Amino acid sequence: MSTTLTERPAPAAAPRESVAPKRRTRVFALAEARWAAAATVAFLIALPLQLTGAPAWAWVPMYAIAYVTGGWEPGWAGLQALREKTLDVDLLMIVAAIGAASIGQVMDGALLIVIFATSGALEALATARTQDSVRGLLDLAPTTATRLLDDGGEETVATDELVVGDTILIRPGERVGADGRVLDGASDVDQATITGEPLPAAKQAGDEVFAGTLNGTGALRVKVERDASDSVIARIVKMVEEASETKAPTQLFIEKVEQRYSLGMVFATLAVFLIPLAFGAAVTGSLLRAMTFMIVASPCAVVLATMPPLLSAIANAGRHGVLVKSAVVMERLGQVDAVALDKTGTLTEGTPRVTDIRPLAGSGLSEEELLALAASAEHPSEHPLARAVVDAARERGLDLPVAEDFASAPGIGVTATVNGTAIAVGAPARLLNGAEDALSARAATVAGELEDGGRTAVLVEVAGVPAGVLGIADRLRPDAAATVGALAALTGNAPMLVTGDNPRAAARLAGEVGITDVRAGLLPQDKVAAVQEQEKAGRKVLVIGDGVNDAPALAAAHTGIAMGRAGSDLALETADAVIVRDELATVPTVVALSRRARKFVVQNLVIASVFISGLVIWDLVGHLPLPLGVLGHEGSTVIVGLNGLRLLREAAWKRAGAEGTK
Repeated sequence: MSTTLTERPAPAAAPRESVAPKRRTRVFALAEARWAAAATVAFLIALPLQLTGAPAWAWVPMYAIAYVTGGWEPGWAGLQALREKTLDVDLLMIVAAIGAASIGQVMDGALLIVIFATSGALEALATARTQDSVRGLLDLAPTTATRLLDDGGEETVATDELVVGDTILIRPGERVGADGRVLDGASDVDQATITGEPLPAAKQAGDEVFAGTLNGTGALRVKVERDASDSVIARIVKMVEEASETKAPTQLFIEKVEQRYSLGMVFATLAVFLIPLAFGAAVTGSLLRAMTFMIVASPCAVVLATMPPLLSAIANAGRHGVLVKSAVVMERLGQVDAVALDKTGTLTEGTPRVTDIRPLAGSGLSEEELLALAASAEHPSEHPLARAVVDAARERGLDLPVAEDFASAPGIGVTATVNGTAIAVGAPARLLNGAEDALSARAATVAGELEDGGRTAVLVEVAGVPAGVLGIADRLRPDAAATVGALAALTGNAPMLVTGDNPRAAARLAGEVGITDVRAGLLPQDKVAAVQEQEKAGRKVLVIGDGVNDAPALAAAHTGIAMGRAGSDLALETADAVIVRDELATVPTVVALSRRARKFVVQNLVIASVFISGLVIWDLVGHLPLPLGVLGHEGSTVIVGLNGLRLLREAAWKRAGAEGTK
């Protein structure tokens, strides 16, 4: 993938370079998942057999399978770390599991191995899917383009072969092959993947276009201004990859201290075994005491102190439509103290709606008559604005006469004959074209008022005379304002709006939801810069978005949440969590739930530390019987596990919801 971004590979080699790494990543992740699944199945078969008193030959082999299938990968990783002169918790867990088995606690060791194997497999799968989605983003850009020659001819070339200064032809319905500037032609270009704008942008000579965006009904001649490796879409890929690689490593509490704890436990176990031997103690007694020490001092209870609260919170959030991808993410959600929200598809529904119907005085038309004429003329069109007008008419149950002589002019609008009368619907500036009569002046004033309010104005002409103006805008989600207020209260900082949409539309919406910090007209790299600015000030930023253009910011943020229904594949895979049903109100609730989970983790760590310290002191100072040591160790594990499971209850979600809306 790095070659795609830093240099221009030969066209024949590109497919091989882009497919092979993807295949290797997915194969390894799936293999790790299969090993973890095999270990889990073997454990689940062995456990009931053991508990029901079946003979050892029936369940011991199944536990052995769990040890081998689930333990070889973390064991190998631990040995590799040992070669680098480091000692990690993976190897410690394997040693503890083998030690537990050596003194008859086979089930305890198998449980540890299953937990670690499953955690590692889930992380590998998540990483593989994210990498696949990043590579798949490049599929948005076409592989070929039509290059115009100096002699007036044209040729089809690979987009990688385009150089700055080439002229390419973008036909109706094609994706733009390179970043460049329009030389001539007019069309509407859907560039939501880059800017997040909900409506296609009108393009004419002098306007900039981006690779991967979708051309409308007009033809464009475009002069290439950037190499393929430097296009906005390629830079999005590069930013996501770099953010994922350079993002500060995040670990659970126990993992942060694993090196010191692991070394300390190894040396302590050796000391407990060797020191008595030096004073003439029996080998068997010293070994038994050392194994007892290793069991009671092993971090089983600490691991379970951390995981059950976080996993319970994940399960509870999942039941309420929030997919949190890992325990680390659940832990991080509670740390956020600043929020940045996208506009289109996040705070809004992402679908344009008719918000205003303004018949002009003297037109003799009512609101419904004006809307019906506009909808009839727009009915054959596939433009998003046309669909918004038609949908508004249908919602009111209006009869729409059949339009005749329909014609569409890119960047201007449509014309049609409805009930024998010529109707035109389109951009006010283009249709009025400098007309100075009273009706035209009134229409321009109304259109200006709507545009100043952040709406898109659409003029309707009847028989060549302005008859009214429609206002169209993306509709705010019902829970947007409440969510913004709740997040401000939770984090102690007012949320920030980061959007590629125009400043007027952004300011209007920000005013409706109570946001004062508005960053509009941003490209993906600008959103990343806005997030990094906050993080340099010491804040841990939560980014909420839905589009391809949000993916770099989602990756760069402390934590990223994507909208599930309308979210792009890249945003869904890059984000740390997904709002499956697009219910914004669940965001402050899951943040509050994460904070409750963190409190439970602290409680459990205190409980586990008290038990471990007490048992260790007993074993070192006195003589701790092995059965009693195992009972105390397992008892502490059960206590912290049950305490964490309290977050599975519906009451926990409701309480978090109440905290999130204070």
